[in-house]
Amino acid sequence: MAENGIGESLLRKNKYYEDCPGCKIELSKETNTGVPFKYLLYVWIVVLCAALPISSLFPFLYFMIRDFHIAKREEDIGYYAGYVGSAFMFGRALTSVLWGMIADRYGRKPVIIFGTVSVVIFNTLFGLSTSFWMAISMRFLLGSLCGILGPMRAYASEVCRKEYQALGMSIISTSWGIGLVIGPALGGFLAQPAEKFPNIFSSDCLFGRFPYLLPCLLISIFSVGVLVVCCFLPETIHNHKGNDEECNDSDALVATTFESTSSQKSLLKNWPLISSIIAYCVFQLHDMAYAEIFSLWAVSPRKNGGLSFSTAEVGEVLAFSGFGLLLFQLFIYPVAERNFGPVMVSRLGAVLTIPLLSSYPFIAFLKGLMLMLLINCASILKNVLSVSITTGLFLLQNRSVTQQQRGAANGISMSAMSLFKAIGPAAGGSLFSWAQKRQSAFFLPGDQMVFFLLNMIEVIGLFLTFKPFLALPDDSIS
Repeated sequence: MAENGIGESLLRKNKYYEDCPGCKIELSKETNTGVPFKYLLYVWIVVLCAALPISSLFPFLYFMIRDFHIAKREEDIGYYAGYVGSAFMFGRALTSVLWGMIADRYGRKPVIIFGTVSVVIFNTLFGLSTSFWMAISMRFLLGSLCGILGPMRAYASEVCRKEYQALGMSIISTSWGIGLVIGPALGGFLAQPAEKFPNIFSSDCLFGRFPYLLPCLLISIFSVGVLVVCCFLPETIHNHKGNDEECNDSDALVATTFESTSSQKSLLKNWPLISSIIAYCVFQLHDMAYAEIFSLWAVSPRKNGGLSFSTAEVGEVLAFSGFGLLLFQLFIYPVAERNFGPVMVSRLGAVLTIPLLSSYPFIAFLKGLMLMLLINCASILKNVLSVSITTGLFLLQNRSVTQQQRGAANGISMSAMSLFKAIGPAAGGSLFSWAQKRQSAFFLPGDQMVFFLLNMIEVIGLFLTFKPFLALPDDSIS
């Protein structure tokens, strides 16, 4: 035990425990007033590992479903693709609260390590899928057992001083957004390698017999490297070894207050938390449906209103989007959040998304260089706006609760968001299949209807960012 000032609450007790990992983090924040670059680098790498598998399948999912021969007509492929896309999120919706509670009880690090191992195993098995049902099962197990994101959101807020929490949440959103872009880029470039690179991969080799294994395997290999990084991840949960009566009220060891973290009643009465989660879920429903629809729309034939892109061309568009997203989130978002506040940034992102999506059906009429230029610019802007919205809502959620409830609160957020995201691909795939069958309709023909309905979801999300619905935490800036 040592006397030291390590944060407001510990200053009140004037006590700090040398063997407590949470106290060490508090001491580090008190004595080092700069940006914790090392910890944020850990956050960035681990979140990237969790994000890569989520949407890496979208560019090749159309062709995977076709190869399973489960769809009787070409127009029905999107319907089955939606269920495979939803399986991950449905699994995550069932278990995220549990993983958050475990992270509060036993620490962030064990949950993060277990989730990384799950990525290595089940993402590889998904690439080896030989049937529709195997693909769904592997995605469901991956979603159920990978409880990384909720604890990492809590972790990012706990390793940063309050003035840098916006940067910490921006790092989470940036890494997450880039993972959702690089993942599909890898899937687009590396799926069906025997067809794209016949001089390197023969049709009889492993990657010829399993044409969608290569991108999944590379993501799993990266996850093995991340697993090594996780071993150096410092814990942030307090552990005072029997001295918990002297622990501060807001950042106490959760091991002795597990009853409060598992009490969903108190969290569900926290309206600043719940209102921000609901708004977040609506925007995430939109983003997941968009991710499914964009890839299906890009690879579908021009006769059906699509772009007739190959998986490699979809990968190029998404990779280019990731670079623009990285620059924006690292250099522009923290400044915008300081000047306008997280809520206003989220509102502006929603407002600008609506005319952007309205332009997509008309971009499909273009060809050649002009098409590639505009679709790349539109994709960059769409991803930047989406991540700006979610970063602001991340901040509100983590500022609405104390540390001993942060894991459970993020678990609730992840479960609710995952449920909405599970709806997104299934609804998006079904909507896309329906829209392709009404190319000659009088009102919003073909894909115009798809993007119109996406905009309606965005409008609902925008309304939810205003009072009286959205309530702000006491220390938030509107």
